[in-house]
Amino acid sequence: MPAIPWTLVLRIGAVLLVLLVFWWGFLFNVQRQVLFPIPDPLRERKPPEDATVLWLPGKGGETEAWYLPPTGGDTKRPIPILIFAHGNATLIDEIAAQFDPPRKWGVGILLVEYPGYGRSGGRPSQKAIGETMAAAFDWALAQPSIDPKRIIGYGRSLGGGAICQLSLDRDLAALILESTFTSTRPFAGRYGAPGFLILDPFDNLEVVKKQSQPILLFHGEKDEVIPLEHGVQLARAAGVSLRVHGGGHNDTPRPWETILKFLVENRLLESPIPHLDVRAPS
Repeated sequence: MPAIPWTLVLRIGAVLLVLLVFWWGFLFNVQRQVLFPIPDPLRERKPPEDATVLWLPGKGGETEAWYLPPTGGDTKRPIPILIFAHGNATLIDEIAAQFDPPRKWGVGILLVEYPGYGRSGGRPSQKAIGETMAAAFDWALAQPSIDPKRIIGYGRSLGGGAICQLSLDRDLAALILESTFTSTRPFAGRYGAPGFLILDPFDNLEVVKKQSQPILLFHGEKDEVIPLEHGVQLARAAGVSLRVHGGGHNDTPRPWETILKFLVENRLLESPIPHLDVRAPS
């Protein structure tokens, strides 16, 4: 078999290199469209009747948030609040009803939209989301009805990155991370790209290593979007147990009794709620 000329090898290598650079350039330019798929505006809904609609300041425009007041519990004294950050293909419009349980406990809920989503201005990025979450925290801190020592961050999926970013910028009382990733960099390999091309890395693993406040982590055993190993690594880095449920990424109800127990044990909720068993296995 005749030897392949070196000039041909070099030409093929050059073509492959050009194709690789082109592919990486394409991925670099579309990565935010992949990470932040903005939902169809037709999915927008009206806020609940008792909600307060807020417009949080940002460099690219105002971002919407809904404050849902408690419907039970002791509201005569300053209350705890959950600042919630949702997943990447969701709107706050779709999730308000899911938070009825903690509202009955006497917990306020602040649902924060992302820049560029729904009716909000600007464009989504790690920096823009971080600024929005910080503005949400500052709003909560300024409310006389909210206990400044019981502002809790709760993030799901991409929202886990938003809450970890917030924990670097503001003093959260605790973190609750649901189906959260270690970083977005490992996902670049799915597309044949190196991690250094990622514009919005959300290095959650490094964040939880530095945290001293209570952290609750739970993850689906069959999560097809963010593999369970991400949750395992986060729990190991945070020095806490990972709560594993049997579902996937989007098909498991939120474990409110586990969350209630976490809040009570860490004195973020003043007393057990009679109609829920905080001793239930999680």
